[in-house]
Amino acid sequence: MQFGIFSVSDITVDPTNGVEPTENERIKAIVEIAKKAEDIGLDVFALGEHHNRPFFSSSPTTTLAYIAAQTERLQLSTATTLITTNDPVKIAEDFAMLQHLADGRVDLMLGRGNTGPVYPWFGKDIRQGIPLAIENYHLLHRLWTEDVVDWEGNFRTPLTSFTSTPRPLDGVAPFVWHGSIRSPEIAEQAAYYGDGFFANNIFWPKEHFQQLIGFYRERFEHYGHGSAEQAIVGLGGQFYIRKNSQDAVREFRPYFDKAPVYGHGPSLEEFTDQTPLTVGSPQEFLDKTLSFRESFGDYQRQLFLVDHAGLPLKTVLSQLDELGEVLPDLRAGFAAGRPTQVPDAPTHASLVAARDAAFVEGPADHAEMKVEA
Repeated sequence: MQFGIFSVSDITVDPTNGVEPTENERIKAIVEIAKKAEDIGLDVFALGEHHNRPFFSSSPTTTLAYIAAQTERLQLSTATTLITTNDPVKIAEDFAMLQHLADGRVDLMLGRGNTGPVYPWFGKDIRQGIPLAIENYHLLHRLWTEDVVDWEGNFRTPLTSFTSTPRPLDGVAPFVWHGSIRSPEIAEQAAYYGDGFFANNIFWPKEHFQQLIGFYRERFEHYGHGSAEQAIVGLGGQFYIRKNSQDAVREFRPYFDKAPVYGHGPSLEEFTDQTPLTVGSPQEFLDKTLSFRESFGDYQRQLFLVDHAGLPLKTVLSQLDELGEVLPDLRAGFAAGRPTQVPDAPTHASLVAARDAAFVEGPADHAEMKVEA
């Protein structure tokens, strides 16, 4: 089981003092946050992609490469890479380059994003979001798995005898997670390729995500990648921890109430009751997070959002210290009773080993992909 943090890269005014960090301050802060994640023993750091204010992360691979040079163990990922508005050729090249620089400590999460204006900025039509996601990933997958590609589709110019460079490290592409909060078509896509499915369940009630993840697991088994319980699932989460739960609520409430994403909506108490957000003591955080597998089954990756809503860097680093203290118990809790047939999250080493084993056994046939609502 992998544990980590992710950032959406928002630049938000601190509601307690009215201070808004500069872009430079937030960019430098994200590097410190990633390094802190490795220091406390987390497995993953993921950074989103946005091309509009109030976000700064328009080039996550650049930032992740810089972080890779200052870390040794941390798995670097995205949350999200925009498969709809990025050219698949550029994604293939950028992430293969990052994979080499980071010695394989790289995967990525593909998604459509949540900002409508991005589509016309990059010459795309938001009404074609799902077809773009499906076709662009089909091309990306071929660019990574075939040395020479001939391609003709609906959304980009054709390719003739094209080779993406550099080639993936050791001939094995970075592992791909498909992220979605609402679209069964994306869950179907993840299942068809045997990729991971990340349900960022931080805003909606669990019943919605139970249905979406259950559909992905069913289709993963249908396509012959393993049993439903062996499907590769990731979840989101949020927390604000203090030794005393009353202190946690008192300190976090002004950030919650003014947050651009969920402020001015449900109360803090209503939100924590309906979503993964925990604002309280370490034990409350541990109990709630361990309950996730009761709803979604055993899964492979748990990421937490910690640097949002205007929280200053000092507070974020303090929250990571709190997470570090409870992390051993979190690992032990998820390990207890975990079925032996449930796989770990893929790494570069495990993917290389699986590739070599598949080469010996021979290729498997897969059923045709069909999107079902």
